[in-house]
Formats: sequence, C-alpha cells, structure tokens
Amino acid sequence: MKKLIESVPRFLFFTGKGGVGKTSMSCVVAYALVDQGKMVLLISTDPASNLDEVLETPLTGRPTPINGQPGLWAMNIDPVQAAAEYRERIVGPYRGVLPDEAVQSIEEQLSGACTVEIAAFNEFTRFIGDDSAARDYDHVVLDTAPTGHTLRLLSLPAAWNDFVIANTSGSSCLGPLSGLKDQRLVYEAAVKSLTNSQKTLLILVARAEEITLKEAARASTELFGIGMKNQHLIINGLFQATSSDPVAKASSRKAEAAMASIPERLARLPRTVVGFNPQGLTGIKAIQETVRGKPVICDPDIVEKLRIGSNRLLTQTGRWEKLLDSLEERGTGLIMTMGKGGVGKTSIAIAIATELAGRGHPVHLSTTDPAAHIQDMLDQSHPNLQVSRIDPKEENRRYVESVLKEKKGTLSNEDMALLEEELRSPCIEEIAVFRAFAQAVAIGKDHFVVLDTAPTGHTLLLLDATKSYHREVEKNSDGVAEDVKELLPRLRDPKFTKILLVTLPEATPVHEAARLQDDLRRAQIEPFAWIINQSFALSKTTDTLLAARGANELKYIEEVALKLADNVVILPWRPGEIKGEEHPKCSARSSTSLPGM
Repeated sequence: MKKLIESVPRFLFFTGKGGVGKTSMSCVVAYALVDQGKMVLLISTDPASNLDEVLETPLTGRPTPINGQPGLWAMNIDPVQAAAEYRERIVGPYRGVLPDEAVQSIEEQLSGACTVEIAAFNEFTRFIGDDSAARDYDHVVLDTAPTGHTLRLLSLPAAWNDFVIANTSGSSCLGPLSGLKDQRLVYEAAVKSLTNSQKTLLILVARAEEITLKEAARASTELFGIGMKNQHLIINGLFQATSSDPVAKASSRKAEAAMASIPERLARLPRTVVGFNPQGLTGIKAIQETVRGKPVICDPDIVEKLRIGSNRLLTQTGRWEKLLDSLEERGTGLIMTMGKGGVGKTSIAIAIATELAGRGHPVHLSTTDPAAHIQDMLDQSHPNLQVSRIDPKEENRRYVESVLKEKKGTLSNEDMALLEEELRSPCIEEIAVFRAFAQAVAIGKDHFVVLDTAPTGHTLLLLDATKSYHREVEKNSDGVAEDVKELLPRLRDPKFTKILLVTLPEATPVHEAARLQDDLRRAQIEPFAWIINQSFALSKTTDTLLAARGANELKYIEEVALKLADNVVILPWRPGEIKGEEHPKCSARSSTSLPGM
C-alpha cells in the first residue's frame, strides 16, 4: 500500500466488478493519504453506495468531515436526488408561466433513467472539470459504480457532445439544449483530466477470482481505449491457507488458480495485494489497521464458538431442492435474482435455470446487467434452455432500425431527417432496453424466464423507468405494445413473478438488499425469498481465519432471518463457480419455512 501512494496524482479513479471491495479499497487509500498529512475528498458515484456505512459517518451530496479522521472528507452523489434537483432547475422557471399540464409533461419527460445518469454525472464532473470545486483538497478519490454502469457514464460526455453539436431543434429529453451546451465545457475539462496520466490514476479492484479478474481486464482495455492509460491493479482479500482444513485449502487453491491465469493485460500492471480480513473493512479502526499492516488475530476458541452459534441459529434446515419445488409449482412465470453487485446473482440464476430446464421445463435465461457474464459461467449447452442478453447497444440499433423502417415512406424528407436526429439521442437507448426488458418478461406467459439483473442501483433505475412508462401508457395506450402495457402488472403479480433477493452474509450486501426490498414494496412488488450466498458459517471449516469470518456472518444471517424476511435459504461457501450442471449443496433456514418445506 505504501508503494502505491508514494507518487499518486491528484485524482484516483476506482472501478471494478460489483462486490470486489472498491469502496473499502478507496477508503483505505484515502486514509493512507490522509495519514501522510494530505487533505482528501472521497466521492461515491455508485447508485448502491455504502460509503457512509464503511466510514461510520452519515453522508450527503455535499463534502462532510469524517468522524475521527481529520483531513478526510466524503460525499455520496445520490443519483435520484441529483435527478430531482436537475429536474427542478429545468422545470422551476416555467412554474406559474406555463399551464400546469405543460409543466407536468416536462417533469414526466425528465423522469427517465437517462436523466438520472446525466444528473449524477453533472455532480461527478464538477469536482474534476471545475478547478474551484475541489481546490481545498490535495487529492480527490472517486469510488465509482460497478464497471458496466461506469463505462456507460464515461461514454455520456462524448455521446452528448455529438448530439448537442448536431441537434437543431433546441431541445432534448433532458430539457433545453442551451444548458447542455454550457455544461459541455465542464464535461470536456473532466474528460481531459481523467485521460491525463499526470492528473489521474485508474485503480482497478479485483479479487483472486476468475470472473472478477476478467471483468477488470475488460474495464482496463475499454478505459485505456478512451484515454485512461495510467492504471494500477489492487487484488483485494487474498486468502492463503495456513492450516490443513479442507475448506481453507480449497479457498487457497481457488485463489492461486485465478492468479495463475490472470489476464495478460492485468499481469503487466503495477499491483498491490491486500490480504484477507475475516471481519471485513467496515469502520475507521479496521481501515487504520489495514493501512498500517496490523496482523489479524483470531480468538483461539473461534471454531467452537462458530459451531455453537450455527447450531443455535440454524435449528431449522431444509434443502435447496425445496426452494426449486416452490419456484416450479406454477409451471411458468418470471424469476428475478436481484441484489448488490458481486453477491452471486448470476450463479443463482444459472443454477435455477438449468435445474428447471433439467426438470423438463422450457426456460429462457437472460440478463439486464451491462457487465453480463452468463456465457462465461455456462460450460455447455443444456436441453430446454435458451440463453440471451439484453445488450443496450444492440437493442438500441434494433429499435432505431425498426422505427426508421416503420416511418419510411410516410414522412417527408425533412421530417425523416428530424426523426433520425432525435434517434441519435442517448436517451433512445433507455427506451430500447425498456422494450427488450418487457419482451423478456412476457415470455413468462408460456415459459420460465430467469432474469439475472444488474447490480442494485442499475436495477432500481430500470424499475423506476417501468413506473414512469406505465404512467405514460395509462394516459395514452394507442400504439403501445401489449408487453409494455402488461409489464408493471406482471411484476406486481406474485403468482407470475418471483423475486429472489441475493446477498452475502455481510453488513453492506444485507443492508443494500433491505433497502432494495423497501423500494420494491413501495412499487407494490413483494420479494418471494432471500438467498444468503457463500456462507462460511455453514462450510464446517476448522480454519481459525475462516471460522472468524463465519462467526462474523451469524449476526447478519440472524438479521435477515428474524427481521427482514419470512423465507430464507442459506448456501454454504463453494470452492468453484457454478457452471450449469453444478448446483449448490446447501442448507436452508426459514423463519416460517419456504412453501413446500
């Protein structure tokens, strides 16, 4: 860690697959800089941020001093709040001037996910592209959203720059273009700083796992392509076995195998390795100890304490197959895996889809995740199983082609030119993805659809778009596809839709899933069950470090089972990724028991 921070530039940009510990690592690096007497501002742009939880300080959209750590300031850019403020800046001047109906129309026009992203980007770029915004800080550390979302965010300036230059109508789905033209200068300055190796270091965070390393390599390549060439790799939470415990050995072998096959692009980068911490990196004390290299000391009786604690908490057990039985009962419908990035939603979705297909049901497995990797985890084709991906760029291309084909010959050349211009707007991608999502859900009328969704923040944007479009459909349903009309009612139908909240037995994933559950309930969507994934508490490990991790999990398992959910399935840690035919061998605990258990 000391070598990393010896000569870092002013801006440090953290990215990587969801769940690899970007927030923890950004906090560690920020603290290390403060420990050297620097003034540091730490900013989260992740819609599913847990920065305030890690730093034990309530944060807002403005820089806040961190409790117990002079010199460190932090802030959360809340995309939804940023979008609300953005809308008010656009709409406010028209209140009392235009009719209420017209004002409401503008507000609804600005209610989509694209507006949320651009509003968050406005806040993000201000601290990089405007010298006065961060003049009080020696370093600005940026904890970003999961990789797929971040890459889209970084592509917005170029996309909007092209759109603003080419547009002749004077308006867009984001409001009057005059404001965008003014903002363009800040965007350009921000991108110039991000792509200047003397000003910005891109820090890719990964774990010693094949999938997260592949994702980091992909991000490295794409971000290098847009000019972010100064890069560094952090391998977080590397476990090395020091005992003969089979679970410890398997965990260590898994990490060694991943590191042995590290993508060549990452192998060439400067690297920092952070060791395994059974307690996680939540709280200033834990961060301080990591920076200062303090060794982890475990209770010598931890294995026995874990056994007693597990027996106390997990008195009612069942089988994974019983959950599958309850999902299978209707014969068709939608099954969605949701939760924070990195908790194993894809693994669970694949396990469910392949098992249902193996039972003879036609199954469609798809994903809305920009960083999708379903194909990487399926090692062979399966009878009755169809696999697809909702690819934003491909859906956008199809949508534009279909609109132009439909209108060809019915509009004048001038009107066609205006239509083509409108279809170049980045907001069109949102419409295209929404339509594809609705079409995928509709397949559940006759098949099982298993939908692996994006990390939580992105998923909420999608569901918010669903509500916005549904309001519009209710006002004017002429010409709207039946799938779109029926989407929200289908999501709200507990017989049709089964939502599984997937979490790890750790503070941040559990609390993020709890917030997601609250948001779903506000949308009148009730989750079907919770799945606590990769639990060391159930692995029967006798290794002191892993047993300490398992013992630390118990309070979060109890929180889910006793306070947050009626139906809970707990899956033990597995040494390998699920590859289609491999299903979790697990125990299940249910406060009131799963249906059929």
